[in-house]
Amino acid sequence: MEKKVLIFQGGWDGHEPKLTSARFARLMEEAGYRAEIYDNQDCLADREKLCEYSLIVACWTMGTIPGEYCRNVSYAVGKGTGLAGCHGGMCDAFRTDTEWQFMTGGQWVSHPGGDGVEYVVNVRRGSSPIVEGIEDFVVRSEHYYLHVDPSIEVLATTRFPLVNYYHSSNKPVDMPVAWTKFWGLGRVFYTSLGHHDDVFDKFPSSQEIMRRGMIWAAEGKQYAVDNGLTDERFMNNAKMY
Repeated sequence: MEKKVLIFQGGWDGHEPKLTSARFARLMEEAGYRAEIYDNQDCLADREKLCEYSLIVACWTMGTIPGEYCRNVSYAVGKGTGLAGCHGGMCDAFRTDTEWQFMTGGQWVSHPGGDGVEYVVNVRRGSSPIVEGIEDFVVRSEHYYLHVDPSIEVLATTRFPLVNYYHSSNKPVDMPVAWTKFWGLGRVFYTSLGHHDDVFDKFPSSQEIMRRGMIWAAEGKQYAVDNGLTDERFMNNAKMY
């Protein structure tokens, strides 16, 4: 089976979707996958074709998605295709689509202080091979505050508050920066790092986490095949949508 990756890019240009898409395609091609980049969402129209991919990478900030397209992605991931993304390209995409948020595991709500906030990414050692051997590191970028799914497996966190804003009257909290979760047979990976493409160059651990996360998500399909897993117990409910 050919290992293919579908990357769809668009939405708000401030997150440099073309640059990040090209970077992610290169990283996956170096790992032995063939990457296809699309500048529109029509690549999501055929759900059976989506099931042929090992991985879907979302690089689309804000905007909207036709309900059918979201359900197609949900169906493909449920059958084993991986899903991965970073920053607003996945967890600030399609703010009105709750199915997308349910599948991806979180939604951006604020970045107090804007761009240029210096903060520490605290790696949860032993949480996943995705972060094995990576030490805590400092990032200067947007500091993402997210509403998150309680079922996610947290790989790295950051401490809030650093910037004085309304939220600072609450107790300090450790906000997830990177996580994994499952959607049916599919593996889902997200990191909030990557406001601009150059974040991955300035803070190399950011790119390494993204690279490993994409590969981990992409490997889920073959794992399901090798272990004889089926999606029957999930798809009975999926037929309602």
